[in-house]
Amino acid sequence: MRLINTLLTAFALLSSTAAVAQVDAGDSVMNHAKGNRFSIGAYGEITYSRNFYSDHVSRYSQPENHKNDPSHGKFDVPHAVVFMGYDFGRGWTFGTEIEFEHGGNGLAYEKEDEEGGEWEQEVEKGGEVELEQLWIQKTFSRKANLRIGHIVVPVGLNNAHHEPLNFFTVYRPEGENTIMPSTWHQTGVSFFGRCGDFRYEAQLLAGLNADNFTNTGWISKGHKSPLEYDVANKYGVSARIDNYSVPGLRIGLSGYYGHSIGNSYPRNANGVDNTYKGQVVIGAIDFTFHRYNWIVRGQADYGYLGDAEQLKYIYNRLNSKSPFKHTAFVSKNAYALGIEAGYDIFSQIESLRRQDQQLYLFGRYEAYNPYASATKGTNYDYTAVKRIAVGVNYHPVPGVVVKAEYSKRLLKSLYNNEPSINIGVAYEGFFL
Repeated sequence: MRLINTLLTAFALLSSTAAVAQVDAGDSVMNHAKGNRFSIGAYGEITYSRNFYSDHVSRYSQPENHKNDPSHGKFDVPHAVVFMGYDFGRGWTFGTEIEFEHGGNGLAYEKEDEEGGEWEQEVEKGGEVELEQLWIQKTFSRKANLRIGHIVVPVGLNNAHHEPLNFFTVYRPEGENTIMPSTWHQTGVSFFGRCGDFRYEAQLLAGLNADNFTNTGWISKGHKSPLEYDVANKYGVSARIDNYSVPGLRIGLSGYYGHSIGNSYPRNANGVDNTYKGQVVIGAIDFTFHRYNWIVRGQADYGYLGDAEQLKYIYNRLNSKSPFKHTAFVSKNAYALGIEAGYDIFSQIESLRRQDQQLYLFGRYEAYNPYASATKGTNYDYTAVKRIAVGVNYHPVPGVVVKAEYSKRLLKSLYNNEPSINIGVAYEGFFL
């Protein structure tokens, strides 16, 4: 019994340490437990949803015909992640994170709504298994760390803090998850550190690929490559700074700039690749407040895509067997706004508080649009979404949460709103 209690206490301490390390590191590979050279951990989610709206491919083009369509449900394992780290000594460390998406591997078939319901075999690097992180790091001091390899791009709240204990909803926040990659990970170089109440990070990365931009997802698939490598004809830079001056409050600013047209294979050196740049510019502000038994989180993201109107003509020149997207129009602008707040009602019950049990009642509101500006007079009004969610998060022990929520997407009056009930169980922590 003493051994079991010791192990449980150690696990709780490691989970607490992991949470702090996650905030400091700004990514999902947690720092090593003190005194251990090798560490292994994991996080993941198991979910169930019942969606009380149509899943027909023409539900937006012919909404009047699908107002009373039956509901549909699904079980899913959105993310199952294993991370490992090793401390070589003298400031040299290694970290890796492997993600299994939707419980599978290999290729997947998907029905592409933006292409008239055409069935496509989704070609992604590694299929449904992704190497989300793989890096070597040299720590010079708390203020200066150099990381080289496949790394998380911490632009926005969701990418910087994407583990399931860092948001109340069953699924990752929808707005940022729609307009930007999630989790955004690319190969590059990162320099970061902590100085007083500030944490900073600057990255040099391979550029995004405009061939993968879409009307309903903006740049969200731009970091993916169907090739055996990431094309780096063009480059991008990202930066993030967080402030912790106020107890319980973190405020962060982040951004990205890079060129996207011509960052593909094969490169047309004498054509549009040299004429147009496809500048991607993103600015984001986010915060987390955790004090007085409250957790409040919020973010605002705005994006600009230069030469967006040219992508239609670039797509038309793609071979029909090309693995890249063939969406006709992509918006010049996209945005995502969101805020959520939850209160731990178990904090008022001493016996449950002593057992480290928590029960948060929460609400969330967000508004987002991946097609915020019409290109060539073409509108996709159904992409303008407002979403509300209310629910509970129950933490029986540190590192485990049971989630339940009722949510509703509010669309423009032409379309049918989209209510749903979502239930999930998530975990996060060290095993060694």
